[in-house]
Amino acid sequence: MPIYEYHCEKCNQDFEFLVIGNDDVICPSCNSKKVCRLMSVCGFVSKGSSGETVSRSAGSSCSGCSATSCAGCGH
Repeated sequence: MPIYEYHCEKCNQDFEFLVIGNDDVICPSCNSKKVCRLMSVCGFVSKGSSGETVSRSAGSSCSGCSATSCAGCGH
């Protein structure tokens, strides 16, 4: 049951939706079905040069702020 990110073409909101089977995706803000799936940001975990675990992502997956990572926004 993956969670996908969507954009509503009617109210211009971005949101996440848990997809179960063939569920219709509906915008939680305006109840429109006119939505498109967004390309999700991927992240990874690796070991730094001193052996510490380092998490990285290519951007924020939260549409509630403009931070470049979820660690920096406080949500």
